[in-house]
Order: sequence, then C-alpha cells, then structure tokens
Amino acid sequence: MPSVIAPVLRTLSKELAIDLGTANTLVYRRGEGLVCNEPSVVAIRQSNDGERRILAIGADAKRMLGRVPSAISVIRPIRDGVISDFEATQMMLRHFIQKAGGTRTLKRPRLVVCVPSGSTSIEKRAVAESAKSVGAGEVHLVDQAIAAAIGAGMPVTEPAGSMMVDIGGGTTEIAVISLGGLVYSRSVRIAGDRFDEAIIQLLRRRYNIQIGERTAEIVKIMLGSADRDAAVETLEIKARHLAAREPKIVRITSADIREALASPLAQLIDAIRLALEQTPPEIAGDIVENGIVVAGGGALLRDLAAFMSSQTSLRVSISNDPLKAVVNGASKLLEESVLLAKVSLN
Repeated sequence: MPSVIAPVLRTLSKELAIDLGTANTLVYRRGEGLVCNEPSVVAIRQSNDGERRILAIGADAKRMLGRVPSAISVIRPIRDGVISDFEATQMMLRHFIQKAGGTRTLKRPRLVVCVPSGSTSIEKRAVAESAKSVGAGEVHLVDQAIAAAIGAGMPVTEPAGSMMVDIGGGTTEIAVISLGGLVYSRSVRIAGDRFDEAIIQLLRRRYNIQIGERTAEIVKIMLGSADRDAAVETLEIKARHLAAREPKIVRITSADIREALASPLAQLIDAIRLALEQTPPEIAGDIVENGIVVAGGGALLRDLAAFMSSQTSLRVSISNDPLKAVVNGASKLLEESVLLAKVSLN
C-alpha cells in the first residue's frame, strides 16, 4: 500500500528525540524540552469500501476507548513494542511531529527514535521508514534500555556494569550496559499491558464481570502494589456483569489486584534472574555493588523496588522521573554526537 503521508517537515533546524512507546509517545525538541506527551492511540473510521479515515490521535482517541460504534476502531498501532499497523503508526507519528513543530516551518530534522532491544531488523526498518515517510531526514535508532539508562544518569560509558530494567506498556527492557554497549539485553512482553490483562482476567473469574483496558489501568494505579502484605483497600468500579448481562457497581479490593499481579511479577523476576545468571562475573560484581535501576511507567507500581530487592537480594532504585527516562536519555544523545554514533543501531 503506497504511503498516504505527505512530507510535513520542510525547514526545521531543530532536532527531535522520540520515545515511540506502546502506551505513550513522548517527543523532545532540542533547545525547548518536552513538547509532546500523549497516548499512542488512534481512532479510525473504516468505510464499506475499505477506506480508512483517522478521526482522532493521542489523548482524544484514548477518551473514545470502549465508547465507539462498530464502524469506528480505537487501536494502539504499536503492540508489545512492535508496529502492528504501519499506516496508523505513520499517521500518529506525523501528528506528533507536527504538534512538536507547532506552526513553525520544519526542515527534515534529525531524529533519535528509541526502539525495544528485541526488535527485529524488519521492525527497526519499519520504525525508520515511518519516521522518514513523514519528512524526517537523518534517523538514528537507539535501544530503549540504553536511552533509559542515560536518562537515569547511569554511568553507561564507564568500564563498569550497570543494569537497567525499563518497564513500559508493551515490553520490559532488561539490559546490562558497560562502555556504552549492551553486555546483555532482552525484551520481554511482561509489562503494563500484561498487568492490566491479568487484572481483567482475575475480576472476570472472581466476580463474573467484564472491564475494559481503561478501567483496568485505573484499578492498577489505585489499588496495585507489589507488596502482598500491604493494608487492604477497596474501590467501587462500574462493570458489565456477564451473567446478568447488565451494568453493575462492584466493590473490589487491593488484595484482588495484588493476587492478579503476582504471576506477571514473578515472571518479570525470573527474567531479571536469568539476566544476572548470563552476565559475566566481573560485571555481575559491579551490579551487586551498584544495584538495579528501574524506569518506565511500570516503575510507578507501589512497593515495586522493595519487592524486587527482596527477590534478587540486590539494591533496587527507581529512576528520577521514570516515565520520561527514555526520552530524556534520547534528548541527551542529541547533544552528544560521539555517544550517539556509538550507541546508534543503524
């Protein structure tokens, strides 16, 4: 299918750093800071002849989740860190870049775009082509975990091992970094979306109710915790009762949500332990000394650092501003051309 995207960037001397995430897309403009932070969501109307028309992108589209007629689809074109809808991703990226540029004229800017470490060459090419299709000039792809480590202020260029665990919406990036390179990296599909799905499934089994993604996310934020011994809290939610086939108000507890999160959290710990097992001994010693740093939206889960520390016997800390660690690291790379050349994937 030929691209429907006309180049929109004409005369910009500015440069952009983009965290193209499963849950949110953040755009930083050099010299001005963060200029866009919106959900990676697109609302599409498809006609009978197959033509697709974008109705809304970002926050406007997310507000439509679960509230649209059958002719309209509200999708996340990036699922589990992978572009699942190339055309919608192009549209979304075009919209966010336009928003980052405001009404100024733009000139084929240099972009730094962050991608999961587990991305295949095809997936990386799809990201680069999406960026170029909307008028970008030079496009550098950078591993999300390295960008997050740089954004968190970790000593990634030093001859010492650092471990970053970046828990995003679709994937968790687990990386051991030394001298600006990846000693070990793995992208696992156990992250915010998996937490939400576990909550949906438990409430369905226990209370025979169905909730959507937005409600699951709210429940996770309000009641979620990695500490299974935390005080019990309650929350009333609106849901569809599957037997009665009608809406109901149901009272759920934080104990329910902790139980739902127990399995994906255990899988996440297993992935971290595997990374530690496969790390060379000298670098593993550095991690014992320096600990693990956690970034991403999943880092905001209550009591996560204490839980991870108890399971790994290592010091675990949450990065400053974990939601922006990746884009902050990418923005620093715009300022440091030598380091960018070293960590660029292309």
